[in-house]
Amino acid sequence: MRKSIIGLSAAAFLAMAGAANAANIVETAKEAGSFSTLLAAAEAAGLAETLATTGSLTVFAPTDEAFAALPEGTVENLLKPENKDQLAAILSYHVVGSEVTSDMIADGTSEVETLKGSGDRTIEVVKSGSGVTVDGANVVTADIKADNGVIHVIDAVILPSD
Repeated sequence: MRKSIIGLSAAAFLAMAGAANAANIVETAKEAGSFSTLLAAAEAAGLAETLATTGSLTVFAPTDEAFAALPEGTVENLLKPENKDQLAAILSYHVVGSEVTSDMIADGTSEVETLKGSGDRTIEVVKSGSGVTVDGANVVTADIKADNGVIHVIDAVILPSD
């Protein structure tokens, strides 16, 4: 049941993204309706404006379901003002500072640098016959174009090791 719900929300996201061809990453995610936790977290971390205005980004966007799968209380704790820096580090770990579409990803395993400020800044991207994973999260919908980059929907929140 979980996979079909993720597939449905990703399909709805893709359909809406196609209709919103002049929308930035934040607007595209808002229109999809299944990224409210990500958007609230980006706002709390002070990153929403960056995602809306910076050009040529790649965002590996966890769904609301992906955030709900975290241990109970994790999201609420991260949204507290005193945890803003930690939240920003986690969210920036989901963002690459250039546009990377699925056809640009080489077969096999690659390390890709994220916008995370310090510590563990690279994510492991694996492309195989069964699909693409990012630090173990499955890309369930790829190449959703926004006017300032591309979004790949993932089924889990990825966390830096530090």
